[in-house]
Amino acid sequence: MRRTSAVAERNAKRKRLTGRGPVGKAIVAGAKDRATNRISAAVVETADKNTLHQFLTDRAAPGAKVCTDDYIVYRGIPFDHHAVRHVDGEYVRGDAHTNGIESFWSMLKRAHKCTFHHLSAKHLGRYITEFAGRHNDRDSDTLDKMSQIESQMAGKRLLHKDLVAN
Repeated sequence: MRRTSAVAERNAKRKRLTGRGPVGKAIVAGAKDRATNRISAAVVETADKNTLHQFLTDRAAPGAKVCTDDYIVYRGIPFDHHAVRHVDGEYVRGDAHTNGIESFWSMLKRAHKCTFHHLSAKHLGRYITEFAGRHNDRDSDTLDKMSQIESQMAGKRLLHKDLVAN
């Protein structure tokens, strides 16, 4: 009984909101490959059907099983699609869940609140890339990580004036 009332209360609060999530904020889409535990995330222009379908099509193998929440734009994606209905308090149904990507969002939000305090829209893509990379390389040892970073830095530099320019 308590769970039903908590869901009803949360849904009542959602009805008073306008838009999907925080209106006027940057939109980040993400996917986690359960076989490899690798994250792919990027800033996207809109959270519409075409954009999110393209995001998933670019990242999922043909014939892949894709698990999402019940956001309406995911309907009709060209994959074996399973959705959980968060609005009804459903978060797991069999092996259909979004817990892996939700864990990544939690880590990113923690970094935002505790370490960086502000992620500007200008550099948001860089932060997303950094944290997806951290997640994907979390099992590597320190020397391997340093070697990889060093090899990727060769011939590149970021000038302060480019970093702060509008």
